[in-house]
Amino acid sequence: MEQRHLGRTGLRVSRIGLGTLTWGRDTDEHDAAEQLKVFWEAGGTLVDTADVYGGGEAEYLLGRLVDGLVPRRDLVIATKAGSVADPYRRVDASRGHLLAALDASLSRLGTDYVDLWQLHAFDPETPLEETLQALDLAVSSGRARYAGVSGFCGWQLAKAATWQLAAPGARTRLAATQMEYSLLQRGVEREVLPAALDLGVGLLPSSPLGRGVLTGKYRTGTPSDSRGASELLAPFVEPYLDDAASRVVDAVSTAADGLATTPVQVALAWVRDRPGVAAPIVGARNAQQLTEALSVETLSLPDEICQALDDVSAPVHRYPDQDWSTL
Repeated sequence: MEQRHLGRTGLRVSRIGLGTLTWGRDTDEHDAAEQLKVFWEAGGTLVDTADVYGGGEAEYLLGRLVDGLVPRRDLVIATKAGSVADPYRRVDASRGHLLAALDASLSRLGTDYVDLWQLHAFDPETPLEETLQALDLAVSSGRARYAGVSGFCGWQLAKAATWQLAAPGARTRLAATQMEYSLLQRGVEREVLPAALDLGVGLLPSSPLGRGVLTGKYRTGTPSDSRGASELLAPFVEPYLDDAASRVVDAVSTAADGLATTPVQVALAWVRDRPGVAAPIVGARNAQQLTEALSVETLSLPDEICQALDDVSAPVHRYPDQDWSTL
């Protein structure tokens, strides 16, 4: 698998990442092991997790599999901290909480360091400079090699990345930002992606298959074994089952038919090759699904297909999101 630099850093990652959101909850150790082995054998390196996935079980599972199944040196392990199970405060990005969470993650992962440590979300209750100092301490102590953010809107990302660049050498450059991005969700193109491109921050798209809708599985109804049929995840899928989304899904399926490939590969290839994207993060239910996604490696979409998909999924840019310098 092709390797790409993560943002304007020396860290190289596989251009498809493996997500572990369901590990320890819907994905047991056997299925997780199969996925990790398939991913590694395909040349994948970037494995994305978080301290809250499965209540910590995702990190624990990954830690059990590393070295015994896949050499630690062959993986770029990324985890996140900051989200908390508190109905009154969903995010705690205080320095104390973050550093304690990192130590707990390292313990579950069974490693001395993570390759990429990310803030899971912006915390309006904590001064940003305090939050970012935790990233600096994590990197300077060797517990994290690189740092990034997740779920930051445009101004939040720009402020954080600029702060970190204000004193080169003393602060840790942001390597990445993780945001939802797909043919069904192009909102990051308004401000987040322009900020990331300008500041040298690599984008790690989550839900690159439109929460599973771009696979085409919902075109004739909701499969009983799908996320859309799950009581927990149905509200997550439902926003992408409207008429506008259906037109995009139809276009993806038409492109797949014309290229003798699958909607999964078309949707993934489109987002993988967008400007500023380092690696879409793919979460699969089983190794078979993951294998289909990884087969996108050999696919490059023709320009006319990309343009057609761009047109049918184009987001609306209105004041003040338009780039007025181009008008």
